[in-house]
Amino acid sequence: MERKPNFLLLGIDGGATKVSGYQVLANDSNLTFDLSSVHAEKSYSEIPGYLPDFKAVDIPTQLKQRDEHAIQLTEAEKQQGAVYVEATAIVIEQMVQQTGINNVLIGLGMPGLKTPDKRGIEVVANGPRILNYASLLEKRLELANVHLVAPLHQIGSDADYCGIGENYAKDGMFRGVDNAYYLGGGTGVADALKLKGKLVFFDQIKPWMAKSWEMKADDGRSLERFASAGGIQSIYAEIAGKDVAELNRQKIYPLQMASMALNGDETARKTFDLVVQNLSLLLFERLTTIYAGWQGLFTFVNPNRPALSKEHEYLGTLLDRIIIGQRLGELMDSEAGQIVLRQPLLQRLKDLVASAEALDAAARHHYENPEKLIVTSKLRAAPALGAGIDAYLNYQSRK
Repeated sequence: MERKPNFLLLGIDGGATKVSGYQVLANDSNLTFDLSSVHAEKSYSEIPGYLPDFKAVDIPTQLKQRDEHAIQLTEAEKQQGAVYVEATAIVIEQMVQQTGINNVLIGLGMPGLKTPDKRGIEVVANGPRILNYASLLEKRLELANVHLVAPLHQIGSDADYCGIGENYAKDGMFRGVDNAYYLGGGTGVADALKLKGKLVFFDQIKPWMAKSWEMKADDGRSLERFASAGGIQSIYAEIAGKDVAELNRQKIYPLQMASMALNGDETARKTFDLVVQNLSLLLFERLTTIYAGWQGLFTFVNPNRPALSKEHEYLGTLLDRIIIGQRLGELMDSEAGQIVLRQPLLQRLKDLVASAEALDAAARHHYENPEKLIVTSKLRAAPALGAGIDAYLNYQSRK
């Protein structure tokens, strides 16, 4: 009989529009994890003080302030940041109430670059910078008489947590392979890697590989725009001359756009042409950079980003699997998405591989049938699951 822990293990995924939380169940016998039915979520817009017209400080300015150690939060960021923390606290309180367990261990994933102590957010594309996020959350939970069995050891990367979730979940797509790349597209984009049998976090390999959002397409857009559901919607909005809020009111999301493209809608077709062109090049960049080093296929959002090295310890490695997750995976699996996205993407990737000077004959042969390489993940709430797993493994290592 499995021993039940004396605390509630929670994985929290803080997104751009809402916070989602789940109870995470650990199976110590084989070190696998799963989600229970205990779940809570809260939209930021439900919290008093929410700023519906909030505009994030532009990324170059954020990066400049960080590099100069002169971060200046705007009043709007401070107010919106307080809303984000309050929404997270409410989600945790609700799950405490559902279970009746007041001893809590929390893992939290958020997008953005973290502060040096990893307990705050100092650069983020879609939201406020919150430099002391963990401290604010812990104080707020203390006021609610929620007992933390350990302080929040870090605010993790939602991208890293997708990788951890895929690696430790019973049905995770990193299981059973040594070399794989994960691309998850929701509101933003998540990159994760497993090489030579071990998870490799992007912050550890930034000298030779960039995150998707850091790279720019020829038209100046971040690659995040072509790999995330939110980004695809925003590209459609730009081409159509509409704003995203209007599309939301009309319930026009990427799944609907795929059907529209299939039915001949010119704006939707143009959108998916751009997505196929840039997403295939992104996946090709991953294959070639891992196998042969950086080939300079893209420029960077931050013009001051150090040049990528062509040398790294994984040169010559071939991927066993490319995993497409979250809403981007759902889009590729949809009936219309298979026709307007998956099939043309596979064909363009096949063409890029066939003519790739950076790949030798053995590598071109390995990648000649990308339909055998690319799979979609059905893992539920991968970032929240990974957050809970990370908290658990860190807690156990410190006992």
